[in-house]
Amino acid sequence: MSYEIDNSVKYFKEHQWVRVEDDGTCLIGISDYAQKTLKDIIMVDLPSEGDTVTHGEVFASVESVKAVSDVYSPVSGEVIEVNEELDDEPESLNMDPYGKWLVRVRPSDLDNDLAKLMSPKEYEAFCQ
Repeated sequence: MSYEIDNSVKYFKEHQWVRVEDDGTCLIGISDYAQKTLKDIIMVDLPSEGDTVTHGEVFASVESVKAVSDVYSPVSGEVIEVNEELDDEPESLNMDPYGKWLVRVRPSDLDNDLAKLMSPKEYEAFCQ
């Protein structure tokens, strides 16, 4: 299976990515590998703004026609924004996994969390 790797993000072993924005917040999404494994995404269950997420713990789920998959947080912090577009268009994750993020988080221990994640090159090897 061929899949896209985004060189601007860090990866978590459960196939999530995190992109650190200029303002220090983090966008979290699912990788191309994850969306291709899930196939047709039909629903996304996200946390609420103000909720806390913890590195390595489940914070959301993605449902496809074949399964419901847990989504793990690559960083710890407070959810400050939820991508509400996904309520109406969950399938957009299949079309643009690195452009369509799930949540924006204000991280609480970013350096420590990033040290536990994979570089794009490490993630590509991990998926082989």
